[in-house]
Amino acid sequence: MAKILVVEDEEGIGEVIELNFSLSGHKVTRFTSAEQAKSVYENGTADFDIAILDIMLPGMDGISLCEYIRKKDDSIGIIMLSAKSQEQDKVLSLSVGADDYVQKPFGVRELLARASALLRRIGKHDKPTVSDDVLTSGPFTLDLKSRILHKDNTRIDLTSVEFSIMELFFRNEGVAMVREKILEGVWGENYYGDIKIVDVNIRRLRMKIEDDPSNPQYIVTVWGYGYRWDVQ
Repeated sequence: MAKILVVEDEEGIGEVIELNFSLSGHKVTRFTSAEQAKSVYENGTADFDIAILDIMLPGMDGISLCEYIRKKDDSIGIIMLSAKSQEQDKVLSLSVGADDYVQKPFGVRELLARASALLRRIGKHDKPTVSDDVLTSGPFTLDLKSRILHKDNTRIDLTSVEFSIMELFFRNEGVAMVREKILEGVWGENYYGDIKIVDVNIRRLRMKIEDDPSNPQYIVTVWGYGYRWDVQ
């Protein structure tokens, strides 16, 4: 059972989401405004595995709420719901910490499948298998048990998706990887979203791990192909 936060101001859509996730065995907390959800974090009672946030909300919008929640919780999975088709909304959502987005109108089965895949990626779909493995690459260490990245003994906070990308890179050091391979390795082979989600997350990772994100040393672009993890 996962703990799901739903913030959707359209009553009918919110009820459908809550009903279907509840019938799937999840515990759902639903709000109709970002301010209501924010208050749960402010009083210290927030405890969610996934947040499903509508972008167009009265008052504080969903993108601002996403950014706020991500600053409070690196491990939560965040799915954005958008009635808009503009590319800028998708990119902006991902750039502030969202893991996925679903465009309205959507099928409930699709949303359930996206949430299930995200729960697997963040290790909360089933009881995770504990591993004591620590991967080392150059000045970086990736602790698979605590899911923490260190660079020269300095901790770097990552989202669950960013952690999965780093693990994929560590296990394929020096290998040029096409975007489709990264997408499949992190989001799963049944992910139907935009491949640009890879580029957005790579940009976020570079901001966190590179000494000079504009001239990356570790996550190197292979022009016309994809990316390569390089610690030489």
